[in-house]
Amino acid sequence: MKFVVERDVLADAVGWVARALPARPPSPVLAGVRIKAKSDDGGTVTLASFDYEVSAKADISADVEEPGEVLVSGRLLAEIARLLPAKPVTIRLEGPKTVVTCGASTFTLLTMPLDDYPSLPPMPNAVGAIEAGRFQEAVSQVAVAATRDETLPLLTGVRVEIEGETLTLLATDRYRLAIKELTWKPTSPTVSRVAVVRARTLTEVAKAFGHTEQIEVALTAPGLADIVGFGAAGKETTSLLIDGDYPPVRKLLPSNSEITAVVAVAELQEAARRVSLVAERNTPVQIAFTAGQAVLNAGTGDDAQASEVIEATLEGEDITVAFNPHYLLDGLGVIGAPYVRLSMTNATKPVLFEGMEGIEGPAKVDYKYLLVPIRFTV
Repeated sequence: MKFVVERDVLADAVGWVARALPARPPSPVLAGVRIKAKSDDGGTVTLASFDYEVSAKADISADVEEPGEVLVSGRLLAEIARLLPAKPVTIRLEGPKTVVTCGASTFTLLTMPLDDYPSLPPMPNAVGAIEAGRFQEAVSQVAVAATRDETLPLLTGVRVEIEGETLTLLATDRYRLAIKELTWKPTSPTVSRVAVVRARTLTEVAKAFGHTEQIEVALTAPGLADIVGFGAAGKETTSLLIDGDYPPVRKLLPSNSEITAVVAVAELQEAARRVSLVAERNTPVQIAFTAGQAVLNAGTGDDAQASEVIEATLEGEDITVAFNPHYLLDGLGVIGAPYVRLSMTNATKPVLFEGMEGIEGPAKVDYKYLLVPIRFTV
């Protein structure tokens, strides 16, 4: 095997497939990246990785002098490719070793046994496509609410609901709920599917494909192995879906709210960030809404304390609610609008955050962030 490829092309492709490598591979070969060079179609090199749950593949154009296949350490190759000079890279197989040459730099890597490497799962059939920028925004808005607690595997995922031209993403960690609804291009106007996808997978796909025009979404047919796939710009990834019945969290959304407050997102963000500096671990930030203003407070007793007043409009009676400052800032950071409307029932019921373009008018209905307040004593 021998081929020549541009450094940036190689680094991008290796970085993509290496991101799927397990931190502690159950088998040494699963730490490898498989490289397959073909001389047909003008020369194509396919790089791939797989850990039995997540796979990644990238096809790149190269000047293939000798076709062949090899398996080498993925993370090491990714680091080498990232730091090589901006010159063409030659990769060739010499006996049991793989030699990487770029300018005056030469690296020799040990190869791994290809016979022990598992076959990658095939890409499922496409169910639709979505504009990459909109997908990236939607994932960022929803993934913040997914838990990172591996003891609750179902809640580490994002529930994806497909109903014709409507795609809905939903996530919760029991303390907050995020729902994003957007339109997309299904392969069939009658397609109807539900899947729970790892939030980490969605985040990595959104980041890697955010610069492309659109992302193809694929799902295996019902009854087969539950796999989701994403593809764009010569790159593909597949991931096993999370099995289980997602909790019926939509019923937590309030049907009506007696109290609403509207605040400028930037002002609330900055004020919350400042007063939370004195909040100890698990200590909330309190927000007292009265006519024309909101007062943020943090810290109690003999500890450090902070207070700040910002403008706000209020409809309904005065109310004070307390939030985990990190969850509050997470939601405000992805609300995607200059103003936010907080819909409240009382100090202990979940509060609904919705974006608004102005201090008056309707709220944006495509994104909802529901946050459970923290009980506090006066």
